[in-house]
Order: sequence, then structure tokens, then C-alpha cells
Amino acid sequence: MSDIPLGVLDLVPVSSGSTAADALRNSVDLARHAERLGYARYWFAEHHLNPGVAGTSPAVVLALTASATSTIRLGSGAVQLGHRTALSTVEEFGLLDAVHPGRFDLGLGRSGGRPPGEKPSAGVTATPVVDGRAPNGLLIPPPFSFARLLGSPRIALQRKLLLLPGAESQDYAEQIDDILALLEGSYRSPEGVEAHVVPGEGAEVELWILGSSGGESAQAAGARGLRFAANYHVSPATVLDAVEGYRSSFQPSDVLDKPYVSVSADVVVAEDDATARELATGYGLWVRSIRTAEGAIAFPTPEEARAHVWSDEDRELVRDRIDTQFVGSPGRVADRLEQLQEATGADELLITTITHDHADRVRSYELLAREWRRR
Repeated sequence: MSDIPLGVLDLVPVSSGSTAADALRNSVDLARHAERLGYARYWFAEHHLNPGVAGTSPAVVLALTASATSTIRLGSGAVQLGHRTALSTVEEFGLLDAVHPGRFDLGLGRSGGRPPGEKPSAGVTATPVVDGRAPNGLLIPPPFSFARLLGSPRIALQRKLLLLPGAESQDYAEQIDDILALLEGSYRSPEGVEAHVVPGEGAEVELWILGSSGGESAQAAGARGLRFAANYHVSPATVLDAVEGYRSSFQPSDVLDKPYVSVSADVVVAEDDATARELATGYGLWVRSIRTAEGAIAFPTPEEARAHVWSDEDRELVRDRIDTQFVGSPGRVADRLEQLQEATGADELLITTITHDHADRVRSYELLAREWRRR
């Protein structure tokens, strides 16, 4: 499977007992290791008001990381367009590209206070799932309902703080078109006024659309012939709908003549299965904090996680994420990644790994890279 590139998706996680500064230093260090190990891309996510996640501004973290690396592609996974303008996005990545030309992926996402989980568009036929499994056996759990997050006061506060008073998010598809036009230098206002972004116009960025279903994001990426990244690690129930929605709507463009898909997976690798399971112990409690709308907590130690008293409701809340996390020895995890790639037809896989100790996270990526090269 070494012909399928592996990339890294980093949330800049803060571990319990550490600081945001520690998390940033660790992420820059991990990017150096990823470059040495042959990972194709290193992306940073964007999250807000989460005590356990320090990746609030992909462009800022990318600037720090670009100065510490030299060859690995760097990108956003994703810039949240729900509280940004097309101009501010192009300007930020134009500045990055001006200093480090040709190294950046501009990954775009809809959210800005809204959780994922859009419905597939009419006409999209999902890959058949029988007894919770794709035809090749990949686990496709029941959908998780994001209703409790939609009504959360914390999510409402996040949206209020991210948007200017009275502002409304631009239509997502229109925003993508504006970004494309500004990058190309073809933007015209309805009155015919040109806008030329310096730096930004002509930037050598690779545009990606991220999505969790076969709905708006997948349709927008396909219709414009752009690259698409589907999130198995965020919404495993809808990953097949997402890639099918994208492929079914794909139209060749100057960028691509056929669909191109990356799929993410949450992974922990260690020398043996038991060690990997121990390192992943804190994952369930961390996911619970997100799905109860508390905001991601600092990633706990195994001991801290075991001290939590779990209710049946808690277990059900995180079951799909626990069951679809790939945890184990290098061979076991690589087998499951191959299964994910086969089920989705992914052209690339994007790996996200969180452990309490930085050394264990580096080691996980190292072991996986070695096993992947061997196949």
C-alpha cells in the first residue's frame, strides 16, 4: 500500500498537565518527524473555545511549521469559512505562499459554530451497508445525532464570538467560487469592479474541500472539480455517503480530470496491541467532552481516564468513535487502514493520532510509516 500516500492531521492537542505552548512546540516537532518519515502532508485543524486543543488559527501555526520544515506539504484541515471572508482567507494563504511558495494546501470547511452532519443531497446513492459493515467488512456505525450540539449554549457563544455583530455567513458554494476567482485574478463584483489580492492572486496553493457527508461540501467539491477530504474519524457513519456524493457530482476541471479523495482515520500504534490500547485509554473521555458540548478537555493520562465513572449514556455517546479508532500493533493498524482505503477508494489517507505523551505520538507515526513502506 506504499503507493497510497499517508498524511497527518494535527489538532495541536494539549495534554493534561501541560500548556498550549507545549502543544505548539510538540506539533512543530512532530511535523519535522513526519517530514523525515516520508509523510506526504501535514494539516492543522481549526477549533475554538476548547481547553484541550490549541489549533485555533491554521495560518499562524502553518507559518511556524513552514519555518521549521523544508519539503513536506503543509495545509489547513480545514479553515472554517463560516466566520471568514473569501478575501481574508486568500490573503492569509497568499502571505504564506509568498514566503514558502508551492508548499501549501488550502483546505476549506463550512463550520463556524455549526457541527458536522449535513444530510446527503437527493440523487446520491450510498454504498450498501449490511449489518453495520461495508462490503469489505469496514465498520460503518449508526449515525450520531448532533442535535444536542446544535442547541448547546457553548456552540451559540462560539458563533457569537467568531462573527461580527449582525453578520451572517456567506453561502458556502458562493464563498468557494469567490476564493477561486480571487486566487485566479478573475474576481469581478456585480458592478464590474475588479479585485486583485496581493499577495494571494496566483498563489501556488492546492485547494481541498473537507466534508462529513454527501451533502453540500461533497457536491461543491465535485461540481468544481476540486480535491475532497472525507472524515471517517469525525463521522464514520457517513464516510461512504461523502465519497459517493463527491464522485457522483464530479465534473472535470483545469485542476483534476478525475475525482481525488483523501480519507481520515484516528490511529494509535505501538509495538504491540496491549501497549497501544493503554496509550489510547484517554480517547473515550476526550471524545465525550466534545460530544457533551463541554469543549475538548486536555487529553487525559490513562490513569485519569480510568478514574472516570462511565454511565451507559456516556458509553453510547462515544461508541462509534471508539469502535472506529484503529488501535494496535503496526500490522494490525495497517490492515485496518488498507480496509478503509479499499472501502472508500481513497487516493490518500490522513492520519490523526493523539496520546498523552508526545514521545508516544511520535513513535506511533514512526511505526506506522515503517509498516506502510513495507507493504
